[in-house]
Amino acid sequence: MGMPITVEIADESAVEEAINNIFTYFEYVESKFSVYKQTSEISLFNKGEISEDEFSDDMKKIFELSEETKKLTNGYFDIKSDKKYDPSGLVKGWAIYNAAQLLKDMGFKNFYVEAGGDIQAYGKNGEGQFWKVGIKNPFEQTQIVKAVRIENKGIATSGTCLRGQHIYNPKDNNKPAVEIISLTVIGPNIYEADRFATAAFAMGKKGIEFIEGLKGFEGYMIDYNGTATMTGCFEKYVLK
Repeated sequence: MGMPITVEIADESAVEEAINNIFTYFEYVESKFSVYKQTSEISLFNKGEISEDEFSDDMKKIFELSEETKKLTNGYFDIKSDKKYDPSGLVKGWAIYNAAQLLKDMGFKNFYVEAGGDIQAYGKNGEGQFWKVGIKNPFEQTQIVKAVRIENKGIATSGTCLRGQHIYNPKDNNKPAVEIISLTVIGPNIYEADRFATAAFAMGKKGIEFIEGLKGFEGYMIDYNGTATMTGCFEKYVLK
């Protein structure tokens, strides 16, 4: 998927095979949705070599979820640009969430799955405490500006400091979204947190207001001047 993936299981019953199964699943997701692999299903579709009628069930699901997200975000989330489709803004969170569900189905209760900084956490860590997640300073990656604790939640960050400019405003001729540098969202699960973080980032500074209006979500935004803004109840997750 072009990003580091980490899986940690804190249960005593953890076995290497369980973690291997998760990486196998991510390899499957990459084979379907990577826009960098010429043989992936999404690439074949973009090249006109297959039609929507030939979509796999997972591809049909992603297009369905993408359209739903577009409506929920008033058009700020859109996987189509220049007649090409790139669903990665939704697929990553969806895949992390599904991988976590696989671990739950195996009977594990305390673990996290992380890909590219986006995390789904369940239960507690190996010390019996809430999972701790650091939010990096987008201007100085060695610094942590906030540390939060989460349990049975997802946390996602959209930004430009690691991957460069890759988020565009679909409602403004796909101009680069440059008003903010980083937007972190905590939600009921990583799928929800990730898709809304991406859309909110494209909204610019008003994105934090969008997150504020979502029930069950909290956000932390850093703009291009380095000014941070958080939603009303984000502080309850912050480690003192």
